[in-house]
Amino acid sequence: MRDFFSDPELAGVVAGVIGLLAVSSLIAAVLRRRVTEEPGRSVVTNLTRRINAWWAMVAVLALTLATGGIGSVLLFGATSFFAFREFATLSPTRTTDHSTLVWAFFVVIPLQYLFVALQWYGMVAIFIPVYAFLFAPVRSAMAGDTRDFLARTATIHFGLMVTVYCVSYAPALLMLEIPGYESENVKLLVFLIVVVQLSDVLQYVVGKLFGKRPMAPRVSPNKTWEGFAGGVFGATALGTALWWLTPYAPWQAALVSLLLALAGVAGGLVMSAVKRDRAVKDFGEAIPGHGGVLDRIDSVCFAAPLFFHVTRYFFVADGATLPPLDALL
Repeated sequence: MRDFFSDPELAGVVAGVIGLLAVSSLIAAVLRRRVTEEPGRSVVTNLTRRINAWWAMVAVLALTLATGGIGSVLLFGATSFFAFREFATLSPTRTTDHSTLVWAFFVVIPLQYLFVALQWYGMVAIFIPVYAFLFAPVRSAMAGDTRDFLARTATIHFGLMVTVYCVSYAPALLMLEIPGYESENVKLLVFLIVVVQLSDVLQYVVGKLFGKRPMAPRVSPNKTWEGFAGGVFGATALGTALWWLTPYAPWQAALVSLLLALAGVAGGLVMSAVKRDRAVKDFGEAIPGHGGVLDRIDSVCFAAPLFFHVTRYFFVADGATLPPLDALL
């Protein structure tokens, strides 16, 4: 894989992100001086913590991507581990589920990412939906505890699907063999993260500044239709402008970016419903200003598998496992 930092296209994206963070930090510094009363000061403090956390996350991500495929696999593997830990901590499991959870943490998660590292697409696609799906309830049944059995086992499987299976499709992008795009796949991963995370940021900012009409007040009171529109439109515009990072034409990049932004909104909404069900504001406190790891990647959970399969179907020579549309008409 080409050197991450010597690639002019990737260097341009990194410089743009650093510039945006620098401007954000400057704005936050000015606001800290001017805003001296509550509740404005609390908002500025939260904003500053978010920006500082973004500096750290961008640095870790850039250094990890620079190491190539194995670094990306390890980063997202660790991300899945901690995200699943946050999910399991808040889940209605019982002591008798601990053995199943041990298998999930120390066997299922490592194997899923081993298959990604080996670029074994078949096992990446079916290991958790088939084999882990069958194993988890059997292991729980062997413990002999039938109280809320269906809810407990379904919860564990949902957690594995969202925090491990779906997230693993992000580094799995590096296994795609796209004609004319050899050794460039890290740009797909950068494209995914930039578009989805910018959509999140814009939804937050536009919602705070202009939000009036809540999308789903009983699920996520802070999500507004104005924030939704601003986030989706802004992320789609940016993704279109970054078409040169991808194997897509500009119009294709626009459609894919729109798909990613909508999937990210769906992921955030679903995981907010999970938090409301468990009566918590955040999944954890691992990332200052953002909550837990799962709070930060909820949008990626839904966007990554869609991005992978759309790209594989339309741009990988053997990716089309279904007949083309014109053959069905």
